[in-house]
Amino acid sequence: MDEKLERAMVERQAAVVELTRALVAYPTINPPGEAYTPCAEFLGKRLRQSGFAVQYIRGEGAPGDSDRYPRTNVVGRFETGRPGPTIHFNGHLDVVEVGRGWTVDPFAGVVRDGRIYGRGTCDMKGGLAAAVVAVEALLASGLPLAGAIEISGTVDEESGGFGGVAYLAGQGFFSKPRVDHVIIPEPLNVDRVCIGHRGVWWAEVETHGRIAHGSMPFLGDCAIRHMGAFIQALEAEVFPALARRRTAMPVVPDAARASTLNFNGIQAGTVPDGTGLQAPCVPDRCRLTLDRRYLLEESPGEVRGEIEAVLERLAADRPGFSFAVRELMHVAPIMTEPTAPVPQAVAAAIRAVLGREADFVASPGTYDQKHIARIGHLHDCVAYGPGILDLAHQPDEFVVIEDLVASMRVMALATLSLMGTDRP
Repeated sequence: MDEKLERAMVERQAAVVELTRALVAYPTINPPGEAYTPCAEFLGKRLRQSGFAVQYIRGEGAPGDSDRYPRTNVVGRFETGRPGPTIHFNGHLDVVEVGRGWTVDPFAGVVRDGRIYGRGTCDMKGGLAAAVVAVEALLASGLPLAGAIEISGTVDEESGGFGGVAYLAGQGFFSKPRVDHVIIPEPLNVDRVCIGHRGVWWAEVETHGRIAHGSMPFLGDCAIRHMGAFIQALEAEVFPALARRRTAMPVVPDAARASTLNFNGIQAGTVPDGTGLQAPCVPDRCRLTLDRRYLLEESPGEVRGEIEAVLERLAADRPGFSFAVRELMHVAPIMTEPTAPVPQAVAAAIRAVLGREADFVASPGTYDQKHIARIGHLHDCVAYGPGILDLAHQPDEFVVIEDLVASMRVMALATLSLMGTDRP
């Protein structure tokens, strides 16, 4: 490794800790989208100090965007002055709600026992901080680079990314010729390169009935019972079939290499208003939200079709059964080739920094790579960053400082490999 780059990274080990803590101090809780603008402005100021040209782009018209909760994204670009590729580091600024069970202040960035605690330390402000400091170290080293470097802080990843990466991708921020390579510092362990994810199909199934007095249910038709029949059919037919399907994608954990189906929520009947009072009625509709995660080997038509086949059979066999299906979200599975430039550069950097081979993995759930691929049509993209994915969204979320520093070093070396005029 170049001595100047090594010295620059050693000098900035404390900086990556402090930047993580500074980002965590902004309570960017989504929903509803709090503190997006001040957090984006803080990051933009930091990038400008390193010579980046900075833009703030509001995701106007995106779900949740309002004057009270503007979807404010920040994009910084550094031009080397030499023709070459552009590498883009993208991190999301938003975090999920705090929840109960914390033993530390979730926005204090408490440092203890070699860890930084706080909401977003793992998912993924630690990774964003590591990317920023990696680039700062690389620029400070004075090594000759060709092309450009971009760093973005985007919003709403936790709710689908539509006001963040999806909006920017629609504006051309994640397409050639502007950008060639993308690294998203999501927490998938410091020695893993995530090259894609399973597909997702979210849908709402509604069963219909007829309202009547609860003391005389025989005069009505209970939509919940119809939904119960649908759920029973899924349990008997669909769940076993999904468990038998396996993918060649390197999805982690191993159980996620099968197709899965989850019931995200169910609603029917009288909804209590806080008084505890109920109305004695037979429910005339019941809604079930399905979360179907599917494999590269399955087609979207098959995914929807197997659900509709069960519903149509029930409609033919069960008196009074009728239904409606409404698609809420659909994202196809994606996988970057492990031999592409970014996966290879990151894997080589992991080998140099950690002294072991990288694992190529795929994520069980989606992240913002989906928008970069489907809207930006850019496929040389991976997720790589510090943090243990199992800790995301948990109380007392943390990132290990040793992993934070290691990932900073990996990202600096990977960038040098992709942009350096004297590539190692």
